[in-house]
Amino acid sequence: MQINEAEFVISNSDFRRCPQGDTTEVAFIGRSNVGKSSLINYLTGKKDLAKTSSKPGKTLLINHFLINKRFHIVDLPGYGFAKVSKTHREKLRKIIEDYIMFRPQLANLFVLLDSRLSPQAIDLEFIEWLGLGGVPFSIVFTKTDKLSRSRLQENLAAYREKMLETWEELPPIMTSSSEKNEGRDEILAYIDEINRSL
Repeated sequence: MQINEAEFVISNSDFRRCPQGDTTEVAFIGRSNVGKSSLINYLTGKKDLAKTSSKPGKTLLINHFLINKRFHIVDLPGYGFAKVSKTHREKLRKIIEDYIMFRPQLANLFVLLDSRLSPQAIDLEFIEWLGLGGVPFSIVFTKTDKLSRSRLQENLAAYREKMLETWEELPPIMTSSSEKNEGRDEILAYIDEINRSL
């Protein structure tokens, strides 16, 4: 699949104010500063489409982008950002959970994980919550350019092993690096497959 058009549609904090209609949505989520906005910009070929920042917690709203006038890519707030008040964290949690659980247009949630890290409890708990809720999701390991190929494979194996402690079958797993131009074709092909199956 080629992305020829990508345009910002709307930002808001309430899933009920998201675009109406039955346009398919694929959403991206992960811990703060995992590289969500960078990946969206890389996939769409528009470096300023989603706002990026070196400071965690930049995305505080649900951001919709219309792709090829056919489907939406959705940039969700990051989870696990500690340097905000408890009230603010709770508000973000509700924004994220309400969108994921009550948005019928959501066809797949891409959960982004930092490939440099060992399995993190906060990510594993979030993935477990998705599984219990029956939410269709896949995993994308980001920042693969930051470590050697052998270390990357070690880290991926560690995640698979950890997840197989509670999962009978693993979700689709992909890798990406906007710096090394890796993973784009695979992720876009998967999105295309999702759109064709609906």
